[in-house]
Amino acid sequence: MDEVRVEDERIVLTRRLPGQVGAQRLEQARAELAQSVPTTALDELSVQNRQLVSALEEVQAHRDELLQLNAELEETNRGVMALYTQLSEELEQTNQGVVALYAELDERSAQLREANEAKSRFLANVSHELRAPVTAIIGLARLLLDPRSEPLGGEQTHQLELVQGSAADLLARVNDLLDLAKAESGRIEPAWGPVDLAALFGQLRGTLRPLAKPDVELEVAEPPAVQLVGDETLLTQILRNLLANALKFTDRGSVGMSGWVDGERLLIAVADTGIGIPYAEQSRVFEEFHQVRGARQAGGTGLGLPHARRLAILLGGSLSMVSEPGEGSTFTLELPLRPALPEEPVETVAAGPLPRVERALIVDDDPAARHLLRRLLAGIAGEVSEAADVRSGLAIAARERPSVIFLDLRMPGGDGTELLAGLAADRGFDDVAVFVVTGADVTEFDVAELARARAVLAKDDLSRQVVVDLVAGLAR
Repeated sequence: MDEVRVEDERIVLTRRLPGQVGAQRLEQARAELAQSVPTTALDELSVQNRQLVSALEEVQAHRDELLQLNAELEETNRGVMALYTQLSEELEQTNQGVVALYAELDERSAQLREANEAKSRFLANVSHELRAPVTAIIGLARLLLDPRSEPLGGEQTHQLELVQGSAADLLARVNDLLDLAKAESGRIEPAWGPVDLAALFGQLRGTLRPLAKPDVELEVAEPPAVQLVGDETLLTQILRNLLANALKFTDRGSVGMSGWVDGERLLIAVADTGIGIPYAEQSRVFEEFHQVRGARQAGGTGLGLPHARRLAILLGGSLSMVSEPGEGSTFTLELPLRPALPEEPVETVAAGPLPRVERALIVDDDPAARHLLRRLLAGIAGEVSEAADVRSGLAIAARERPSVIFLDLRMPGGDGTELLAGLAADRGFDDVAVFVVTGADVTEFDVAELARARAVLAKDDLSRQVVVDLVAGLAR
C-alpha cells in the first residue's frame, strides 16, 4: 500500500496504480474486490498457520539438505584424512628409501675407492714381480747373442732374437702398468725446471725416425723460441707416446709435430694421416685398457694414452684429440709456460747450519724416487750412492759403509726387509741408520724386521725438512 489512514472507525488503504492502467481495468479490480467476502480472524489465522506450516516444511527440507551436505562433507574429510595418512606413510617410506639409497651409495663409493686402491697396488706389485724375470730373460738372450759367447746356429739365433723381442715387448707393457700404477697413486713427482724445447724436439726427431714406415714422412717442426718450465722427462714421455702411436697407425702419408704459443700456454700438436678413430670410440680413447677397432692388431695394452693424459694433468696441462675416420688424428698437448710450482723443500728448512753425514745410500727401484732423495740430500750428505735392488744395496753398503741408508720396501727380487736382516746380521753395520721410506703398505711386512729401522715414513710425507730432521736426530 502506498498510503494507510484511519477515518473514524475505518482504515483506508490506498494503492496508486500505474498511469497506463485504463478505466476498464480499474473497474475490473473494483468488481473483484467487491466479490471477495471478508474473512474472520479465525480464517485469517488458519491461512497464516498453513503458510507457517509451509515455511516450516521448507525449513525442514533445507535442514535435511544441510544435514546431507554435512554428512557428505564429513565423508569427504574422512577420505581426505585417509589419503593424507596414506601419502604421509608413502612419503615416509620414500624418505627412508632415499636415506637407505644414500647410505648404499656411500658404501659403494667407499668400495669403489678401496677397489681402485687395490687395483693400483695390484698393478704395482704385479709389475714389480713381472719385471724382474722379464729383465732376466732379456739379459740371458743378450748374453747368448753376444758375439763373444759360443756360436749359435742360424735358427737358434733367429729364435733367440724372437725371444728377446717378445721379452722387450712384454717389458714395455709391464712398464706401462707400473707407470699407470705410479700415476694413479700419486707417486710421480715432477722435477720442475727449464725445458730445452729445441733439444727435446731434436731428440724425438732422431730417435723416432727409424720407426716410420717407408711411405711415411716424420716431420718435426722447430719449436717456438719460448722458455718453458716443466719436467723434461715427463714431457718427453708424453710426446714420445703420441708420436709412436701416430707412426704405428700410419701406413702412408705423414706424421708431424709442431708447437706454438697462445698467451701464457704452450700447445704442441701431433697430427697423422693414419687410420683415424671411429666416432663411436672417440670418447673412450683415454680409458684404460681400451683399444679401438683396427688398433688391436698393432699390439699394445691400451695404457699409453691414459698415462699420457695423467702426465699432462700432472704438469698442469691437458691432452685432447680430434679424429676423422680414415683420414687421421690430431692430439694436442696444452701446457702452462710457467705453472704454479710448489715451494722448494729447502725454503721450508729452519734457519741454521745443515746437519752433515759423510756417505748416504739410497736403495729404491724407482729412479724418480732416487732423484728426489738425492736432491733432498744436497748439502747434507758428502757422497750419495744409489741402488735399484736389495742385492746391489747390500753390496754397496758392504763396500762403502754409508752412515745413512734410505730404503724402499717394495723392490724387484726381494723386499727391503731382506736388506734390514742382512745389515742386522753384520755387527759392522750397528752404527748405520736405516730410514724406511716407502709407498707400500707397511702392514704387509714383518714388524720385527721394520723395528730395526731408525724410522718408517711414507714417500708422500718426504720433504727437505723431514730429511734434515732425520739426519739431525742422528747426532742426538
